[in-house]
Amino acid sequence: MTSYRSVPFRSSKHLASPSNETTNWQQGIPAYFYKWIGHFSLFSLINQFVHTVSFHRRLPKSSTGRLCSNQLTHKRTNRVLLFICFSWLTLLLGCSDSDVTTLGDWRAQAQFEGVGRSAAASFVIGEVAYVGTGINAKNDLLKDFWAFDQTRNAWTQVADFGGAARNSGVGFAIANKGYVGTGSDASYRLLKDFWEYNPGDNTWVQIATFDGPVRRNAVAFSVNNKGYVGTGHDGTNYLKDFWVYDPTSGSWEKMVSYGGAKRQGAISFVINNIAYVGTGSSDVAKSDWWSYDPAQDLWIQKDDFDDEEYVARSYGVGFAIGSRGYVTIGDGSTTVWEYNPTEDSWSDLGVFEGGSRQRAVGFAINGKGYISTGINGSTYFDDLWEFDPTIEQDTDDN
Repeated sequence: MTSYRSVPFRSSKHLASPSNETTNWQQGIPAYFYKWIGHFSLFSLINQFVHTVSFHRRLPKSSTGRLCSNQLTHKRTNRVLLFICFSWLTLLLGCSDSDVTTLGDWRAQAQFEGVGRSAAASFVIGEVAYVGTGINAKNDLLKDFWAFDQTRNAWTQVADFGGAARNSGVGFAIANKGYVGTGSDASYRLLKDFWEYNPGDNTWVQIATFDGPVRRNAVAFSVNNKGYVGTGHDGTNYLKDFWVYDPTSGSWEKMVSYGGAKRQGAISFVINNIAYVGTGSSDVAKSDWWSYDPAQDLWIQKDDFDDEEYVARSYGVGFAIGSRGYVTIGDGSTTVWEYNPTEDSWSDLGVFEGGSRQRAVGFAINGKGYISTGINGSTYFDDLWEFDPTIEQDTDDN
């Protein structure tokens, strides 16, 4: 079986076409033969086949109307080449999708034990993910929090969030502490308070208030023991400002604003201390992608999802596993995209098997990615799905 990663399409303009066959004929077999074996693409083989047949028909004959001995030799050579071409065409056309595998499989895990919800917040400390707050099918805002232990594949309820019940807030982790803040409360009032969770004593403590404007649907991540919060919507305007929290000083500081346009509902992940942020919406869904280097306080635009890989979306999910980032769901899409920061390229890895949804939470633990909760129409999810990028996708294993 061949493991699949999408590769850039190479059009016919990239394929060398035969030229001046008479010259190659006069120079002998090698130049002609090497041109044959140098291109095994389907288009090139068809092209060579046509040229060989037409050339065979144009072979000059002697005055007697017969081919000379050298011409007979070349005719036999062409027959051999025609046979090779036909064999390759048969092999290529005979290959089916069953011969190609897609790496990256999703499997259902222990069901989230809280009520189904959307617009929750999450963070990961060690091998444990924490998920809480959000809104349920009754339109109730929530403040309960739950811990998922990967080693036991089990959920345990922990202390309720310390602030007001809310949805559309953000979460991140620094060292062995978790942080949750911003969002919207039951009175639709936008918030900027922030709280720190200590799993050691299962307590929440309020920290310095977020120094930026109130907001919902922001994006957050942590790099080098600092937390970053930016973009979102303040109730009137879309935002692109970014702020950094330093737990050592206990204070927030404004950093350079996001490199792209203002937006809400973006996604983020971190690879090798570089953050990647993109997608989201400001009236229309976006597909641009940017990297942020905290050491330089610098945003750099990266490869967008191009026309062949167009997955503009908002309220999707992103997480990083090793040296790759993954983006999926949001605004009806279930395609899974893998981002390679070294090549600045995207690959299609099939579909998320848990079904279309948005406003879910996503996180990664020990080489596995996870998606939980979310909403699709009137359905609020309480499932949990695990993604393994190293094994073949099997849509029938759940």
